[in-house]
Amino acid sequence: MKQHIIHILKDRVKKYGDREVFRFRRRNEKEYSSLSWNELNKDVDSVSKALIHLGFGYNSKIGIFGDNSPKWSIADYGIMGIRGVVVPFFGTATKEQVKYIVDETEMELMFVGNEEQMEKAKWVSDQTKSLSHIVVFDDDIQLPDKRFKTWAAFIDLAEKVEDDKLKRVFNEVQADDLATIIYTSGTTGEPKGVMLGHDNFIHAFAIHDERLDVTDKDISMCFLPLSHVFERTWSFYMLYKGVVNVLLENPREVIDVLPVIRPTMMCTVPRFFEKTKEGIELEYEKWPKSKQNIFNWSIATGHKYSEYKSRSAKAPVFLQIKKAIADKLVLKKLRGIFGGNIRMMPCSGAAIRPELLKFFHATGLFVNFGYGATETTATVSCFKSDVYNFNSCGTIMPDVEVKLGAENEILVKGKTVFRGYYNKAAETAKVLVDGWYKTGDEGQFAEDGNLVMKDRIKDLFKTSVGKYVSPQKIELLLGQDPYIEQIISIGDNRKYITALIVPTMASLIVYAKEAGLNYTSDEHLVSMVEIKEMMQKRIDMLQKGLASYERIVKFELLHEAFTVDNNAMTSTLKIKRNIIINKYKELIESMY
Repeated sequence: MKQHIIHILKDRVKKYGDREVFRFRRRNEKEYSSLSWNELNKDVDSVSKALIHLGFGYNSKIGIFGDNSPKWSIADYGIMGIRGVVVPFFGTATKEQVKYIVDETEMELMFVGNEEQMEKAKWVSDQTKSLSHIVVFDDDIQLPDKRFKTWAAFIDLAEKVEDDKLKRVFNEVQADDLATIIYTSGTTGEPKGVMLGHDNFIHAFAIHDERLDVTDKDISMCFLPLSHVFERTWSFYMLYKGVVNVLLENPREVIDVLPVIRPTMMCTVPRFFEKTKEGIELEYEKWPKSKQNIFNWSIATGHKYSEYKSRSAKAPVFLQIKKAIADKLVLKKLRGIFGGNIRMMPCSGAAIRPELLKFFHATGLFVNFGYGATETTATVSCFKSDVYNFNSCGTIMPDVEVKLGAENEILVKGKTVFRGYYNKAAETAKVLVDGWYKTGDEGQFAEDGNLVMKDRIKDLFKTSVGKYVSPQKIELLLGQDPYIEQIISIGDNRKYITALIVPTMASLIVYAKEAGLNYTSDEHLVSMVEIKEMMQKRIDMLQKGLASYERIVKFELLHEAFTVDNNAMTSTLKIKRNIIINKYKELIESMY
């Protein structure tokens, strides 16, 4: 399939015309607005023309630093329309992170979203020689100086370029043009720019077509950052399939808007389901025993039904009847949390507890868990719609090869594998060997051939008594406790394992009230002996099945959660292990 993403866009514009392509809500507005395919095409062409007027063209590295919005995607396609290279930034990136990328790519123009992002861009422009043009999506922001343009003023520049000139550029686009450089979120070390071509994305569309059932009647909710390969590739795929994409600027609003939008699909991460189940459990604790029993019976019935479904087997008639009753009593209401129309939710980005997957499948939701990386244009494996194994990351995608190397490292080969790291030939040579991408993840194949991702090889640690330990194994096990919201285990070159635990404060507050505990703050509550003893008992029960050297011997409770805002998590909600360990170094040492 020799195509460019701009070819796809132009073809779909002809097909869908005035039909809706984006739905969005402007900040401080209650009502949703729409953008048609024709309007998208016009705006994309305007961005391309304005960039041509400013002297940009083939291989120009142009940044987008903002939260999800139609303008983000319009800029994305507009840059591609001149054969430029899109360099996205996470909306929460620090000015130092932005500067590093600007310096490495010698970026001259950047689109920014809000005032905070504009101020960071200004600081970077002041510090660097290259960044001289900054276009601000928000037309209401006061601009600092002549380096800055409002979106409206930038779009006006398009009038200075003839249509024929844009057509000549468009006729030159090639399937092997470099489309984007996506900088890894960096849970460890220096960020690396992953180079992906249009051919990588086009091939990703083809293999997803063989695995997924997506039609132009679907509605997708886009709440993960477009700067991440998972949501970006999915959004490109939605364009390819003619799907309405609902762009959510503030991801914290997702649970509130799902019943309004009622999407049929959306990309998710495990943390989303963890937080949703915590909310369900908090409500459950308030119910009378009779209501809890109905809930438990309904979920148990859903479990039995989903077991048949996961084997592509037909459930017995009696179970079908029980499932219909459970649906009316409980399951339909739980699906209503997600809007009630969900057909599929691709999920990736971190490990997920099988019990969590089973719970949501029991409600009738198809959480399509998979494995992938930025370097593989997202998906390497995912569930099939009719057969799936909850203890795995699904089956390998069509036309993708996977094998296990030294230390059972997952190696990936195929047309979706990246070209290399930008300006980092030595780093590229370490991970791209004879066409095989060395993921750095330890894996195995289940008996049914499904891929299982065990842990990050770099995260595995060796205790001072010579035992290798998987932190993911410990953290997934203990993380299922309703009183544990987040956990990070420590033990590298130590005599025993310790942990930093962020308790689920809402549950802890309920427990404290029932136990008659008096406290003055969250910090005071987590420091109380009674709370520590209660948590110790729960941890001891959970880790009975672990080997003695895998068990947590000591732990500390934290009142502050690990978040994106305090730099303890990436924008896709993965724990930054090294940063947390460094931040709490003294507290960790006190446990030894």
